[in-house]
Amino acid sequence: MGLIRQVSGIFRRIYDALSSARGKEVLLFMLFLLISYVFWLLLTLNNEVQEDMDVPVELVDVPDSVTIITDVPQVIKVSVRDKGSSLMKYRMGGTKVMKINWGDYILTDNKFLVSRADLSSRVRDYFGTGSQVVTVSPDSLRLNYTTSPGRRVVVKVVADLQPSFGNIISGPICTNVDSVLLYSVKDLPHSLVSVETVPIVRGGLTDTTVITARIEPIAGVKMVPDQVTVTVPVEPLIARKQYAPVIVKNMPSDMGMITFPSRIEVSYLVPMSMYNDELYDVNAYVDYNDVRRSVNGKLPVTLSLLPEFYHNTEMSPDSVEYIIEQRHQP
Repeated sequence: MGLIRQVSGIFRRIYDALSSARGKEVLLFMLFLLISYVFWLLLTLNNEVQEDMDVPVELVDVPDSVTIITDVPQVIKVSVRDKGSSLMKYRMGGTKVMKINWGDYILTDNKFLVSRADLSSRVRDYFGTGSQVVTVSPDSLRLNYTTSPGRRVVVKVVADLQPSFGNIISGPICTNVDSVLLYSVKDLPHSLVSVETVPIVRGGLTDTTVITARIEPIAGVKMVPDQVTVTVPVEPLIARKQYAPVIVKNMPSDMGMITFPSRIEVSYLVPMSMYNDELYDVNAYVDYNDVRRSVNGKLPVTLSLLPEFYHNTEMSPDSVEYIIEQRHQP
């Protein structure tokens, strides 16, 4: 009930405002403004005006054996003069597609031409005899084509990709297709066995990223497809640690060495998907030959080769104390 009273109150205030002397003046002004607009619209629609319009173009009945090398324009820009009512009818009726039959204009020597006169005639027919076509752009259609089969070449990704801190590119960068077909009117050089993407530069990647990349254009060559989808696998790094035994290298056969500690802690980061994988065997080494150079009673520790997916590896401690023992020969 409260809402109904509020709405009723609003309508009552509006009615009171319009019923006042000031409100009647405003209503009268709006009425004259509407009448003026209607008269202006009628006069405008009856006068000749010039407007720029886009005419969609489509080539039809193109043989399957034909590959068009030149890009076909999506629209033809036309400046047309006619009565405003006719142009409004054209706009309100929806934009028709001007279809051009391939067989009507095909030429020899791998060229397709709709001449300036032919295209102007087609545009005039499109708008009707009552319209005056002022300009047409482009003023003709000149397309190169080939019936030769394409050559398949490899796609190479050119990219500078950087993950954000704490993440890693965790696998090969993949594309949705590994090759494209090249078509040309002229023979392609035998050295052309691959194409490259336009350089991709991305930084701060925090998750697997999909990028659409264009193939670097080659003059006079049609590529199918002319772009590829590049997938960059990115995942976070997780901290992990394990213990590595300390092994002495270059130890004389009649000597022995005990290190303190006998094993060290190795910490590192691995991709999240590998966190539960079996541990890789890691060894820590000290060199007996370093004893002569030791000044603090400690030997530096080095690690065995680690897999490439171990990152930011650290060991604790990085040096060990030792005791050398003489072994009794039997």
